[in-house]
Amino acid sequence: MPENEIVYLKYQDLEDMLKVIIYSSQSMIGIVPMLYHINYSGKHVLFLQTGAVGGVTIHYLVQNEKPAKRFIQLKRLSGEYSFVDGIGADSQSLYVPVLQLEKSTLTFPT
Repeated sequence: MPENEIVYLKYQDLEDMLKVIIYSSQSMIGIVPMLYHINYSGKHVLFLQTGAVGGVTIHYLVQNEKPAKRFIQLKRLSGEYSFVDGIGADSQSLYVPVLQLEKSTLTFPT
């Protein structure tokens, strides 16, 4: 892969894309990618970025509707998720904020 290339991975459903967050959180580095929402060409795109210098991967999903709530509760062991209003007390869950973007320089291959 050439240096500074962006690779786009389009997912069929949110559950599969959220598995990237679970996997990343369990890695030795333990970094949890941020989940972003943007209205792009009339569609709602949820995406996260992984990678670093030399190559970036954008994991994304195109939806017809805006995310229902501001957080996703993601159960670490089962991968089950639900949209919630805020951070809860379940220690077996990750609470991932859905960050609302107004603009981005990314060009999604929808």
